[in-house]
Amino acid sequence: MAKKNIWIMNHYATNSFFNEAGRHYWFAENLTKNGYNPVIFCADTRHNSTDFIEITKGKYTTQHSNGIPFVFVKTNSYKNNGLDRIKNMVSFYKNIFSVAKKYSRKHGKPDIILASSVHPLTLVAGIKIAKKFGVKCICEVRDLWPESLVAYGSLKKTNPLTHFLYLGERWIYQKADEIIFTIEGGKDYIIGRGWHKENGGKINLKKVHHINNGVDLEAFNYNMGNYILNDSDLENQEAFKVVYTGSIRKVNNVGKIIKVAEMFKEKGIENIIFLIFGNGPDREKLEKYCSDKQLSSVKFKGIVNKKKIPYILSKSDLNIIHFQQNDIKRYGASLNKMFEYFASGKPTISDCEFGYDLIKKYNAGMVLDNAEVNQLAEGILEFQKMSPEKYEMYSSNALQAAKDYNFQKLTLDLIDVIENRN
Repeated sequence: MAKKNIWIMNHYATNSFFNEAGRHYWFAENLTKNGYNPVIFCADTRHNSTDFIEITKGKYTTQHSNGIPFVFVKTNSYKNNGLDRIKNMVSFYKNIFSVAKKYSRKHGKPDIILASSVHPLTLVAGIKIAKKFGVKCICEVRDLWPESLVAYGSLKKTNPLTHFLYLGERWIYQKADEIIFTIEGGKDYIIGRGWHKENGGKINLKKVHHINNGVDLEAFNYNMGNYILNDSDLENQEAFKVVYTGSIRKVNNVGKIIKVAEMFKEKGIENIIFLIFGNGPDREKLEKYCSDKQLSSVKFKGIVNKKKIPYILSKSDLNIIHFQQNDIKRYGASLNKMFEYFASGKPTISDCEFGYDLIKKYNAGMVLDNAEVNQLAEGILEFQKMSPEKYEMYSSNALQAAKDYNFQKLTLDLIDVIENRN
């Protein structure tokens, strides 16, 4: 039987090329092992970075990463989340049609297209290109647009643009041959909007699936042993280390960590340090606050090579998740860091309970929904004082969660959707 060509369209998979990691990179690796021919289409620009892939002629170029072909589509450059980023999205959408046509002439047409958000234009392009080739399109929804924009206050529900985006979202779900949500409550969302057939709508819930994010355990464990970060705070055996990795921005509510550290200082609680790895628009003001308050227990470590994250987490005593409270959390979460936290074999404390909460499901830590600063502080102290036996129980549960969300297994779930076995 001939190998099926799987075209994966993800505007922002350029990061995966540079990192040699990420959802679609790992899908592609494991699809190859299972007898498929995957290729990843993405932008030539890299989100939140000045890195880019040079295209000297035409609208695309092709490079390989460990045997995985990446097709880089020419797009407008941008720096921030303003008009230039919107132009970047539109240019990717416009150019991918001609790129798909030219690429197919050289390498053959796809058998399946997997079009992945964040922004919906990639899904629209995937549906239209699949129709031209006479193949099925799987639409993968990794962020609810415009629901997320409304929840975070970027768009008002009464804005005519919001109404237009909801119409576009419904069109995508209707036209897609299969739909994959990374959040577990995708069906709940469609039912809540009344778009399903049982309510007189046009969306068949049988074509709606759930495949969360996860972790490549083999790569994680390899990186843990081979990409070491020399850092005296990580090696501090006397301190109880609370680690946060990720973006430092409003939605992640990192400021609450600072408030906990401030409370510990006021109460004279020592030997608990907070190590914050990452960057974002809130970092500068939070660093200044810590400096002004002389909070020496909070250490901002900045951005590190992603391959060093496993080693960092292996030195943690407690991983921490913060999230701004909002209306969409009830549909579930697909936070990449959560699965890295699980793979570290260390417990996690979270101040936001999501629908279908995996930390609670696996008993892999503590969830204190919408916790006040004192409640979060008490939770951290509980882990610091915990018996080795109870701590080991949380650690063991975290590792089991990582095994269940290993990309080898998740790829088999994707193949079930590709082959229409559900």
